[in-house]
Amino acid sequence: MMYHKPTQTPTRRIIWLLVAGLLIVAAFGAFRSFQLRMPGFDQSAILIDGPPTETALLPSPPPVVAAAAPATATPQPEATSEPTPPSEMLAPPNDPPQFAHDGEIGIADGMVPEGTTVFDTDLPAIANLDPALLNALRQAANDAAENDVVFNVTSGWRSPAYQNQLLQEAIVNYGSEAEAARWVASPETSTHVAGLAVDIGPYKALDWLIQHGDNFGLCQIYGNEVWHYEYRPEAIESGCPEMYLDPTHDPRMQP
Repeated sequence: MMYHKPTQTPTRRIIWLLVAGLLIVAAFGAFRSFQLRMPGFDQSAILIDGPPTETALLPSPPPVVAAAAPATATPQPEATSEPTPPSEMLAPPNDPPQFAHDGEIGIADGMVPEGTTVFDTDLPAIANLDPALLNALRQAANDAAENDVVFNVTSGWRSPAYQNQLLQEAIVNYGSEAEAARWVASPETSTHVAGLAVDIGPYKALDWLIQHGDNFGLCQIYGNEVWHYEYRPEAIESGCPEMYLDPTHDPRMQP
């Protein structure tokens, strides 16, 4: 008896075609889902009518980050080794008025050589000072010397002739008697002529006197003359009195 292979019916063929189609669709969907999950995949490059382009399949290059500029350190001002001494802050721009002296005025009238100190008693400018003032100056100078501070005397006692010459020179240099009076007194009113005042330098010595002068009764009298010192014994207990703005405000300077 001969065996005959049964032939497929149309219904069974259709079912197989449908299953095959579903498998193809599922495979395509899985492939597409895998592409969308790829790192750096450019979804905007997918074509509506076809598969994504070659460019879309390539991962995007990492973003370029600009290197941060090195921070520039803000320059700091160089620290000074020590603060400015009070005397240098208070001192006017010039030292005591110095003029070229004419005539016969000399050491006998109170002029002093450079480097004169309060111990140079062979000079009239020192020897003719009031004894109380000179004694206080020497005590202060001895104490200051322990800190390597030297008191130089730029002017002390003056003769009336010397004082008058300084006044006349000041009038010429400052342009008027009123302006000259702020710096140089007349012979009749000058505390230098009376031996009651002394001009001290340099500024290191003045700085020391600003801090310690009242302990010896030594006081700056005029705000514009940081070098001019007089003796005030009451300052040892109660401190120096308030300074005059300049000699024109001192009642003693009125003619």
